[in-house]
Amino acid sequence: MDRNTIIAIVLSVIVITVGMTINMVFFPADYTAAETTTTTSLPAETAGVQESALPVATGNVEDTSPFVIETDAFSVTLDPQGASVSSIRLKNHLESSTGEPVELILKDSSGRNAFLLYTDNSLTSPLLDYYDHTIEETDTVVNVSFYRDYEYDGSSFQIVKRFAFPKSEEYLFRVNVLFNSTDGTDLPIDHYTLAYDPQIGPYFRELDNSYGEYRRAFYREFDDNNRHNVSTYDNGIATVEDPVGWAAVAGKYFTVIGVPDQNSTYTTEYRQTTGDSLIAQTNSFYFTRTGISGTTVSDVYSYYTGPKLSSSLSIYDVANNNVFGLTGMMLDEVLDSSSWLGWLQTILRVILNFFYRITHNYGVAIILLTILVKLLIQPLSKKGMDSTAKMSALTPKVQELQAKYKDDPNALNAAMAKLYKEEGISPMGSCLPMLIQFPIFIALYGLLSTHYELRGSMFIPGWIPDLSIPDTVFTLPFGIPFLGDEVHLLPIIYTASMIFSMKITQTANTQSGQAGMMKFMTYGMPIIFFFILYNAPSGLLLYWTVMNFISIIQQVYVNKKKTQKYADEIRAKEEAKINKYKTRKRK
Repeated sequence: MDRNTIIAIVLSVIVITVGMTINMVFFPADYTAAETTTTTSLPAETAGVQESALPVATGNVEDTSPFVIETDAFSVTLDPQGASVSSIRLKNHLESSTGEPVELILKDSSGRNAFLLYTDNSLTSPLLDYYDHTIEETDTVVNVSFYRDYEYDGSSFQIVKRFAFPKSEEYLFRVNVLFNSTDGTDLPIDHYTLAYDPQIGPYFRELDNSYGEYRRAFYREFDDNNRHNVSTYDNGIATVEDPVGWAAVAGKYFTVIGVPDQNSTYTTEYRQTTGDSLIAQTNSFYFTRTGISGTTVSDVYSYYTGPKLSSSLSIYDVANNNVFGLTGMMLDEVLDSSSWLGWLQTILRVILNFFYRITHNYGVAIILLTILVKLLIQPLSKKGMDSTAKMSALTPKVQELQAKYKDDPNALNAAMAKLYKEEGISPMGSCLPMLIQFPIFIALYGLLSTHYELRGSMFIPGWIPDLSIPDTVFTLPFGIPFLGDEVHLLPIIYTASMIFSMKITQTANTQSGQAGMMKFMTYGMPIIFFFILYNAPSGLLLYWTVMNFISIIQQVYVNKKKTQKYADEIRAKEEAKINKYKTRKRK
């Protein structure tokens, strides 16, 4: 096997393999491992705040029934117990399987609500007393105020928790936490914690951290414009001591982002805990307010609970675009991107959405995007296909060399290298275009794996009802190892097209020592990728399948039209050499 051919094969394998698995291998720090861990209590000295017993509620509460607040974005169920939130349903984002609004609060059998308060360091005993409440409305906001009196260590104080929900379709609301002394003495606590305890929705069967659902934890430091990943947990706990601009737990299509009061001191903590049969894993985050002194403390937190859409997240960068007049929040940093190719992914997203506005079908839009990308890389593809056609035209001469040097592989390699050089052919001619296409490949991989608008988008009724999930043509009564019990048709079509594409790009110039490698490239690699991509989103497989079919059509055309042309040119060149030799000999 000659050196150039080895390099070509190795580069081909690297490009395909790395491209297909870039989300799972190339950026491993971008996600939190799906392993479940059991959270244990932090000792007081580790938490950095004074241990505190639970304060005792005083007085009685008349109305203890949960109630619902409706806005253009939410249907929020508030619970007087703990002055908490038990449900956040997104009216304009539906479950593809049921047609019901997406639920962003997932709870296991412990039933822990969101936005509970803790005064103990272990975060095991939230304040679950019932609170009185009032509801007030303005033209733009619905305000819900919870309040309850407490006594602790001989002092009396009141806890007030106010929620402010925009009436418009905004997914960020505010939570104001107020501790106020009622007897004129200093507050008897020096810290509290505001928690987002439950797992974020929507419901998932499993977290596989690849094509399906995942949970990733991020934060942006107070004085840093960059997003940081939380990927290391110690006994299920990760703590950020420095002030953060925001903290978040994100899924594939939805996220919860908490913005603490920037005028207060606090620590941020993430917990990854074991759930039960309802929720196998819970990802939570907490803001612990420290340094409390005096008779009053009041902190304002903001929480975004909604879709990972730039149009919904970026409005908090300009004051006039949101109800609360927030600026420079940079919430869209929570969006997935291919890191250094995020700019290219953004361009491709704009083009895809443009095609969708024309066709009103994201499946057709993906096909048009595929054709556009193919046109843009056509000059590179043409060189690769021409190289294949030229090598096919050289088949008779290569076969002569193989017969002549069948017992001397080194001489054969040298002779073939000389032949390729004389004819201006590079065996790597078909591989270099793949390398140059690599950035587009990565960006499209990220876009079509996580693009929110593909969620619930139908391409072909009865076959591909949702481009964000695999196409399931039927379900088996049993499971197949590595594949499961669902039969997907697109991966089969994709694999067949990949095998056919590999076959027609081969030439008859393969030496006997290369036959095994070529068979692996033709059949082995597509079969491997069949298993890798079996549960990939339909939109992603649609792109690659269409790209394969376009490449097949092009290569068949080139092989038919240009192989004979190159063969005639080679024959004419040989005849010219012979005539020149005869002329020189006669002289």
